[in-house]
Amino acid sequence: MLTRRLLLQTGVATLAAPAILRAQSPAGQIRLMSYADGTFQDNYIKTVIEPFQQAFPGVQVVYAPGGSSAEMLGNIRAQKADPQIDVIILDVTASNIGNAEGLFDKLTPAEVPSLEELLPEARAAGGEFGPAVTFDHLVLVTDAQNLKPPLASLADLWRPDLKGQLAISAPPNIQGLALTVMVEKMLGGDYRQSVDAAIKKLAELAPSVNTWNPNPDGYSLIQNGIVRVATGWNARSQRRIDETQGKLGALLPPEGSVFQINTINLTAGSKNRAAAVAFINHALSQQAQKAFTEQVFYAPTNAKAQIDPKVLARTAAGSENRSRMIDVDWAEIVKVRDKWNNRWRREVISAG
Repeated sequence: MLTRRLLLQTGVATLAAPAILRAQSPAGQIRLMSYADGTFQDNYIKTVIEPFQQAFPGVQVVYAPGGSSAEMLGNIRAQKADPQIDVIILDVTASNIGNAEGLFDKLTPAEVPSLEELLPEARAAGGEFGPAVTFDHLVLVTDAQNLKPPLASLADLWRPDLKGQLAISAPPNIQGLALTVMVEKMLGGDYRQSVDAAIKKLAELAPSVNTWNPNPDGYSLIQNGIVRVATGWNARSQRRIDETQGKLGALLPPEGSVFQINTINLTAGSKNRAAAVAFINHALSQQAQKAFTEQVFYAPTNAKAQIDPKVLARTAAGSENRSRMIDVDWAEIVKVRDKWNNRWRREVISAG
């Protein structure tokens, strides 16, 4: 039984703890830059930023909508001498370039304890820098009501009846890089050795492509009846499937797909490092990962996050989906990205 003295000490400690925590908690404003589309921005604010601000009432997180990952990287480059952004979420190909250019800082488990809970591939994605904060995978988005017969495979993109009915996001968009890997694998090759076969096959697809730069996006073009099939990401596709009550469909090709990885990064020279690091730790935590995954179907990178099984099955982390993923080293793809971009422009897009 606790003595009266111990009870009094415990009570005093309990009352004092919040004041101590408040004194030690970070404060001020930080700016987070990431994707501007409503699916990501609105839901990230709701499920990650607002709970963080409740836990750290002294910190205000301002969401700065960015464009593509390449555009966001360009913004960080332009601000290098006077950073206006503290934390940035963008795809791993862009963040690896930023790491090499000294635009982002390294992170340690001492600063960010949630790093210890991440899946190995999530830690590996950024090396000593910002790790993966979401996993996703490339899918073929379809007009589920009007596409007859339904798309059944990646090879079906070359069906004659789809001429003029495709919206393909070409490089430097990461979707185009992922599609290159997938087509090479479909043809029995390995992107690490060559993408010659994929480039040749994609050139044959060019006459069927309505646009290589879907605007505002492939999902909307399908909803508006402009195309029947588009490349897209699973998470956004799953949201659109629910929002349209099944008017859209999403196919994970039996030939395989590719993980898309978003990393969360601390800008070098952040003006409020303590608050920025606290936010990164929260974003990688079990609580935040669970909330965001169950809201928008991005696969979690925290291995300990307990996700609703029905939701998990619709993400890149679902067991059946995961078994179809092609092993890709994005750090290696970064090295050949410009070469692939040029080949797409010269040999693929021009073939249309």
